[in-house]
Amino acid sequence: MTLNTDWRKTASAIYKKPKDSKVFGSVEIDVTDLEQFVNQKRKEGLKITLTHIFTLAVARAIKKDVPELNCYVKRGNIVERKQVDAMVSVLVGDTEMSSVRIINADKLNLIQVAEQLSLGIKEVRSGLESDTMQMKSKVARIPWPFRHWIINFIKWLTVHLGISIPSIGLNSDNFGSFVITNIGSLGLDSGYPSLFPISNVAMVFVLGGVSKKPVVINDKIEIRKMISLSATLDHRIVDGIHGGKLFKILKEYARHPESLEKSIE
Repeated sequence: MTLNTDWRKTASAIYKKPKDSKVFGSVEIDVTDLEQFVNQKRKEGLKITLTHIFTLAVARAIKKDVPELNCYVKRGNIVERKQVDAMVSVLVGDTEMSSVRIINADKLNLIQVAEQLSLGIKEVRSGLESDTMQMKSKVARIPWPFRHWIINFIKWLTVHLGISIPSIGLNSDNFGSFVITNIGSLGLDSGYPSLFPISNVAMVFVLGGVSKKPVVINDKIEIRKMISLSATLDHRIVDGIHGGKLFKILKEYARHPESLEKSIE
């Protein structure tokens, strides 16, 4: 796999993150059978949701089929990460959002993803803050306009230069490989997220709401449960074709979720 093609190097110079370098994509997936699978697992004691399914499915797809999505721009070059970490957005209280990082998500199975996400949510809701949340709290206490200058300096240091200073909580890879959020749980059918300016992720992935819709199957109309999946991609790193490959693979995982029950060595 060649990451630093002529186009990728040119794109990194043409586009500025994230003002004009975004590619948007969406697809509807039939999750009728998938929801039955989730309900069956919950009856067996494994408390999972579609968020767990797609977090694991996206991580595996990135590792095996679309490794370009596991890259970031560093000093004008495309750099591949050594592992696939998922950053799952979670709701804390009524309005505050936080996140849980799942390390090496592609190697886990559904049970392990459920355990790690459950533990992470408990830590966040009990007041244990991640490095990202701690940094946000520190920056929020800085008066304007100094806050604006410091944010730009942090972005320049971590995003553009790729420098990490763990002793003060600065990390060039705080957000892992991709961010995934379920806006369907908030009552939204679909949406297109922003690429967080101080993150190095190439993709933010969104699960929309599940709704019943008439679908033509074998020339007959059936009522099926459909979910809207959407993504925002960093066009400096990937193109629309990479999003298309990802959505195609996710459809296969939706048809065969049992493949996610085994971990990968």
